[in-house]
Amino acid sequence: MGRVQGKVAFVTGAARGQGRSHAIRLAEEGADIIAVDRCQDFPTIGYPMAAPEELEETAQFVEKTGQRVVTAQVDVADVTQLKHALEAGVSELGRLDIVVTSAGIAGMKGSGDMAAWVDVINTNLIGTLNAIHLALPHLTEGASIIATGSTAALMDVSKNDNPGTDPGGAAYLHSKRLLSQYVHNLATELAPRGIRANVIHPTNCNTAMLQSEPMYKSFRPDLEHPTKADAEPVFYVQQAMKVPWIEPEDISNMVLFLASDEARYITGTQQRVDAGGYLKWYDYHI
Repeated sequence: MGRVQGKVAFVTGAARGQGRSHAIRLAEEGADIIAVDRCQDFPTIGYPMAAPEELEETAQFVEKTGQRVVTAQVDVADVTQLKHALEAGVSELGRLDIVVTSAGIAGMKGSGDMAAWVDVINTNLIGTLNAIHLALPHLTEGASIIATGSTAALMDVSKNDNPGTDPGGAAYLHSKRLLSQYVHNLATELAPRGIRANVIHPTNCNTAMLQSEPMYKSFRPDLEHPTKADAEPVFYVQQAMKVPWIEPEDISNMVLFLASDEARYITGTQQRVDAGGYLKWYDYHI
């Protein structure tokens, strides 16, 4: 028996990166998966989104575990599309127990300025609210909601340099802060129903978002076209442990724990998987 055997998980941003990793990890432990992703680029974002074939690859990885999977190419900001995709998945798989909101974009140095702000807020914040709100009618006691925050949401940017100083970068920080507060409040409302809600805050994670020229430029603004080799030494500044980034699987292990009955009394928390990054920003406080 797997740790989430017989459950069904709804994962957004599932075509690659953290979302794909979460879908596969949950499937390895017995969950069927509803996997959605936009699979279309944003004109305001300086790195490519996942391709449709990557979502198909995620489905293939899930199927190799022996679990069922339903996929859909939808934008989480489009509540109508997302509702149709989720209801189709629940209809086919029979239930819904786990919600993992992984869809997210970073608008660092986006070409669209305020348009980048809008796209980031719509995806990271509104998309998270859409996924959770649409899932709520299907959830019963024992269900788990897991939202993807960021250590950016925890940083005191008034005291330190902030890599995302343009509108798209600022929207990333604000979207993660707002969704964190939302999930905290939601957990209070859902606790009497036995439904849990938590946020996971990753530090730099080795995905296409991090490994992109706009992100390299945010960490190395002194260079016109910085490379991975240029940015990697600066990535270490985000973590207290001696690593430039963590891997998606490191986040997936926390997702699995929070989705499982092992965490049945854990709700309303802000879980950091940050290689000690928070320790560099704050003194101890309760």
